[in-house]
Amino acid sequence: MRVGQRFAEYALRESGIGWRSTGHCSDRTVASCTSFEGVRWGTVKGLIDFAAASGCEVTVTGGTERGHAGGAYSHANGYKLDIATGSCVDRAVKRYPSTGVRGDGARLYRSPDGTVFAREKDHWDITFR
Repeated sequence: MRVGQRFAEYALRESGIGWRSTGHCSDRTVASCTSFEGVRWGTVKGLIDFAAASGCEVTVTGGTERGHAGGAYSHANGYKLDIATGSCVDRAVKRYPSTGVRGDGARLYRSPDGTVFAREKDHWDITFR
């Protein structure tokens, strides 16, 4: 099930998860925004669960907005969110087994539920399936 911007914002805010965008906006058609429009509920819930289990402050830096790579399990299709790095988040992710390196050089970690965390240059790219 896909959800809209307001619903996703409400669910994340109520769970203590923040977000930011370089453009200070949420328009899905603008790459500098951070949009939740059309994100899957399972993706939002997966991030809420990660934040709760880790005890970390989590900040979303990328959602369904334009500018991300395509594919079946993409940002645009609602399967991915980007979150800010930080010592707590990094430790929480690195507790999961490393599953190698993605084609672009990002190191991969997989949680027991199948969520894949890819360490990109300045954030974690997370795929919730």
